[in-house]
Amino acid sequence: MPTNQNVLLVVMDGIGEREARGGNACKLAHTPTLNYLRESAPWALLKAHGTAVGLPSDDDIGNSEVGHNAMGAGRVFDQGAKLIDRAIATGDLFRGKVWTSLCTEVGAQHTLHFLGLLSDGNVHSHESHLYAMLRRVLQEGIRRVRVHILLDGRDVSEGTSRGYVKKLEEVLTELRAAGCDARIASGGGRMRITMDRYQADWAMVERGWNTHVLGEGPRFESMEAVFAANPVAGDQFFPEFILAENGKPVGPILDGDGVILFNFRGDRAMEISQAFTWDILPQMQRKRFPNVFFVGMMQYDGDLHIPAQYLVEPPLIQGTLGEYLAQKGLRQFACSETQKFGHVTYFFNGNRSGYFNASLEEYVEVPSDNLVFNLKPWMKAHEITEVTLDRMERGTFDFGRINYPNGDMVGHTGDLDAAILAVETVDRMLERLIVMARKTGTILLITADHGNCEEMYLSATEKAEARSVLWGKSPISKTSHTLSAVPFYLYDPKNRVYPLRTDGGLSAIANTVLQLLGLPVQARYDASLIQDSP
Repeated sequence: MPTNQNVLLVVMDGIGEREARGGNACKLAHTPTLNYLRESAPWALLKAHGTAVGLPSDDDIGNSEVGHNAMGAGRVFDQGAKLIDRAIATGDLFRGKVWTSLCTEVGAQHTLHFLGLLSDGNVHSHESHLYAMLRRVLQEGIRRVRVHILLDGRDVSEGTSRGYVKKLEEVLTELRAAGCDARIASGGGRMRITMDRYQADWAMVERGWNTHVLGEGPRFESMEAVFAANPVAGDQFFPEFILAENGKPVGPILDGDGVILFNFRGDRAMEISQAFTWDILPQMQRKRFPNVFFVGMMQYDGDLHIPAQYLVEPPLIQGTLGEYLAQKGLRQFACSETQKFGHVTYFFNGNRSGYFNASLEEYVEVPSDNLVFNLKPWMKAHEITEVTLDRMERGTFDFGRINYPNGDMVGHTGDLDAAILAVETVDRMLERLIVMARKTGTILLITADHGNCEEMYLSATEKAEARSVLWGKSPISKTSHTLSAVPFYLYDPKNRVYPLRTDGGLSAIANTVLQLLGLPVQARYDASLIQDSP
């Protein structure tokens, strides 16, 4: 069912809206194309955080996964943190078959290990989930617990890891007082070990494996000694460490042990899950491969069944925009570089791997560079654009979606100058897309999935919360996502008028796409951003 119109959704990842110029890479950058769109195209601001994308409260920052879920699903589903909060509050998590089997297997003879990101960022994990499970193990007869922590500084303020460690140690002290041998065993920064994604850097996972499983790495008697030895290390790149007693690691992972990966977001949990559960894994070396009962907080990929055992069911998202268009026989195109490729495919398609109809869909992944992104803030934007311009000119899709990761990935480094270059790069790519849109008649929908680089410095409140010896002066770099709304531009080369709603969120994009394609809007999707048909 080909249409007379084709539409391209362009996601400027991490480029939010904020009026103040201070620390705002979007305002400080030279952006003639975005300025042109603001002056000449219909535009609106979209909600991209909190309850608008399925998170527990409007104090929760948005993220790429829930943002792309909302865009592709056309409506809002309760997401990881809300599902887990509910499962813990009702006790369903602890009554579940997987939790019961895990505790039975571990018993009093083996060790139960918890591995995950230690913060309340609520993007990949939340410390409250860990603490609820730790306190529960006493009722399950488990007498030995080890926690392997990944320091954040990315979804929360840089320099806050000491505070999170302090809270964890208070909970572990409770357990020890009640007769459970509970200790921190190992750790490191989330961008140094364990939490790679999209197979961009398996060496990160191997370093994590050696740290958590083998107990290989620098050894310390306490977390105080760990921090003292690394006084200026940033949280997310913190070097790996082992807690030891009399020179021996206190918590290597051994045969018969249980392991809970308490991260709930899928992308940075996939590879370490494969490391624990796949017999054959050529991407990394496992000098020792213990036979453990491995459990994910959620299942991170339903099609690949990674992992097979998990504690909380993910949202079941069916009838996505991509699935509906495939059923209608429309051609689709998706492209990004490795860092965000899964977002325009897996997450956009409702946490589903693969194609709905391979004969109608083309997914193109541009390999990301393996380096810190502020060293090359233009990343692979040029390559993504070249692929997209080619498909636009050849008319190979009815609906396309692409993601420029620059604003997010560079924003996470806290480097304002690099973030400015990242925004300018995206602006230049938009100019090229507009030129081709005029040539081909393609309608462009230009938006973002959440904010990041529009707020590169901590606010006064956030500074007070950070309280770190790393920072002796102001301003302090901000490396996390934000609570900002995101811009939405509708560029039609035929200059048709589209009055836009001003109260929409990312989930409104799906029906907007259908309306522009000339297809009936779907009652199951949230209302289109276009108030009236042109």
